[in-house]
Amino acid sequence: MTAPDDCTDDAARVTVRCQDNVSVGVTFRDRFSFDADSVHYAVELRAPGLTARVGEVVAWIWDSDLTAFLDALATDYRGWDGERSWHTHDRDLTVAAAFRSGGYVGLTWTVRPWTPAAGGWSASVTTWLEAGQQMTSLAADVRAFFAGAHR
Repeated sequence: MTAPDDCTDDAARVTVRCQDNVSVGVTFRDRFSFDADSVHYAVELRAPGLTARVGEVVAWIWDSDLTAFLDALATDYRGWDGERSWHTHDRDLTVAAAFRSGGYVGLTWTVRPWTPAAGGWSASVTTWLEAGQQMTSLAADVRAFFAGAHR
């Protein structure tokens, strides 16, 4: 289940909730940009007993695109063998995808601050989504978030 969150402060957010346990989720928020070459944003993970945030993940225009990765997963809604993965240039956000019988995709979201001053921690949650429409919606919502468009 994904949705661009309606925010009273007019800030764009996208939240991904696990359909197996809605208390497990990932939120993209606090998008900003210094120039046309990058988008900076925060990623928050939550699960029972866990809250983690990396405050400044960077998406570079020359980097591989998270939305393209999500689009490819949605296109392959009939499934695949093994695991597929994507990461930011600095590896502060990594996404690993696995297909489960019944038409579901498990996305394991891992955040880790890239600066040594942050203490070298990392955190992960796994969200399960329907392989077809939910993955397509997620890709569209993330694309709109990066573009700065409110949906």
